[in-house]
Amino acid sequence: MARVSTQASTAGLRRTLGVRDLMVYGLLFIAPMAPVGVFGVLDAKSHGAVAAVYLVATVAMGFTALSYAEMVRAVPRAGSVFAYARAGLGEGPGFVAGWMAMLDYLLIPAVAYLFSGIALNSLVPDVSRWVWTVLAVLVTTALNLTGVRTAAVVGFAVLAMEVVVLAVFVVAAAVVLARDGAARDWGSPFGGVGGFSLTAVLSAVSVAVLSYLGFDAIASFVEEAVGASAAVARAVLWCLALAGLLFVTQTYLAALLEPTAPQQLAADPEAQGSAFYDTVESAVGHWLHVLIAVSKAVGAAFAALAGQAAAGRLVFAMGREGRLPRLLGVVDERTAVPRRALLTAAVVTLVAAVWAARRDDGLDQLTSVVNVGALTAFVLLHASVVGWYVVRGGSRDWLRHGVVPVLGVAVLVAVLVEAAHTAQVVGAVWLVVGLVVLVAQRGRNRGRGSGTRP
Repeated sequence: MARVSTQASTAGLRRTLGVRDLMVYGLLFIAPMAPVGVFGVLDAKSHGAVAAVYLVATVAMGFTALSYAEMVRAVPRAGSVFAYARAGLGEGPGFVAGWMAMLDYLLIPAVAYLFSGIALNSLVPDVSRWVWTVLAVLVTTALNLTGVRTAAVVGFAVLAMEVVVLAVFVVAAAVVLARDGAARDWGSPFGGVGGFSLTAVLSAVSVAVLSYLGFDAIASFVEEAVGASAAVARAVLWCLALAGLLFVTQTYLAALLEPTAPQQLAADPEAQGSAFYDTVESAVGHWLHVLIAVSKAVGAAFAALAGQAAAGRLVFAMGREGRLPRLLGVVDERTAVPRRALLTAAVVTLVAAVWAARRDDGLDQLTSVVNVGALTAFVLLHASVVGWYVVRGGSRDWLRHGVVPVLGVAVLVAVLVEAAHTAQVVGAVWLVVGLVVLVAQRGRNRGRGSGTRP
């Protein structure tokens, strides 16, 4: 047993992922049709300017993507924001960044698994949604444990399926619009129904930003990327740009087909969740409704696969640096994956997903907290750019290392302020627990005389 542990601890992550593979992981985590579930909410909030919402959200998240690209070049280490904040701000802020990101990386896959379970339960009602949820966790965990390359190949096939379904929707929507015309004014997805409201659009952006969470997971694979930091930086930026294009296109077409006015949707919250499906059903037909539902069921499970892989790398990196138990910071010699870290992430995700699947309000409870951890970690990411390049490196590139991080923080703080109260409370409690763990670790290190940096 000791010999196996030693072999695992000396094995390393292997460089097998190209830019395409990295983008597959990022787009899988995001999901090409992520707006489907929140389309009705955004349409109501923005007064019909839902395409404008995603255009603004893409630009807003672009600041974070640029900061990721800067830091991955400077600190090409697994763990992404944990490694960046350690380098740019110090050990304490680094731990806090990793701890907050862990909340996001562990819960977003749980939400995705639950989406998959709900979708499959709607197609096969005789099987409980928690059973489907468990099955999705087991299948994707097994794929992740076989190796990052195998998971990337299977993920590419699933992503291709999602893109094909999206293409079918685009073509079908174009045919209907050419044949029957638009239900709304052609410019309304950008200008709104009854006039443009900047306040309404910005309010909706705080929700739309959640659709992008996951592109940052690409940075977790820097030690497994061919081309290392340069490849990861390109993949992060291209992934966000492509996701933004897909989001704007599908919401523009859906808004043109939407027969229900935004004001009516705003007055009927129950109709908002199914607004995209209802629009497809009435404008195109039931067959496309079913096709999109199946695509979302499969796509959600594999979005969780990418999220679980990223969570495993984060847990592995924190274990390797002694910020979590060191037994988590080892790599399996045969498969070159952080098996213990992956299994730990899978167990936590499974418990959260099954708990939510067995509750009527489970989805609401789970989705209310997934964004706070990531957005807080992103704030520390921007601060690490300033710390690494300006404070420590004396950079005079004020645009990339000053203006972009400051604007990024401003956007993120605005989104956090708009977050649900429950999410803010859970995020604050998780932060306090992390700070307690950090203080305990420092006290332990001082007691041992380890000389670990503060």
